[in-house]
Amino acid sequence: MSQDPHAQLDQSVLDMIELSPVGAVPHTPTYQDALRRLYASHQVYASADCKDGHVTVRKVALQPAFFAANLDALTSGKIPVAELESNGPIFDRYVQSLPAVLQPKAETHRAKAVGRSILHRKHTATAQETTTAVHDPMHSLFLVPGAGPRLGLPGNYLYGAIMEFFHPDAPTTWRVQLHDAEDGSASLDSASLAAALGNVQELLAAAPFHLSEVVALGFKID
Repeated sequence: MSQDPHAQLDQSVLDMIELSPVGAVPHTPTYQDALRRLYASHQVYASADCKDGHVTVRKVALQPAFFAANLDALTSGKIPVAELESNGPIFDRYVQSLPAVLQPKAETHRAKAVGRSILHRKHTATAQETTTAVHDPMHSLFLVPGAGPRLGLPGNYLYGAIMEFFHPDAPTTWRVQLHDAEDGSASLDSASLAAALGNVQELLAAAPFHLSEVVALGFKID
């Protein structure tokens, strides 16, 4: 039996949140104290879907993550970056996983989450007009269940991306960045794509989480 004198009440509040259609808890000091403990221990998040509501981490943990369907093939070296699934279909799967009532709100976040697609083009590489194929920096979307300092995306999701940065006369660097629905964000820079992919795999394995918790994985809060 737990020695925590608050354990039984806290468990009751978790059950209450899951049974409530809007994740509500009574506004009495006893229940609000329990709610603060549950937030502090990252067992409860603010609901992204119900105003002033709450959602339990154990419920959010049942939700899937979304990322490029062939990300594992990229990680194992079976495909080049150019063949990685584009961001649009990844976001489509996320939207389609939500209840119909939440899908229009989710669509309002598409532009900032999806970003620019990878474009392949020709440019003049030398004065002799030798053409070389180049591509815009990689930007590969992923979405994981969780929360941040502000509300998450509908369904209680954080969104992020693996991003490639080119530098004149210096090696390419890679960043894994993660956002809530507003201005909360965290990032981790790496010297190689392999390291960045490893960082994303760690996030996928750790979800759900609060954005503040990824500091333990080496991320910095932006």
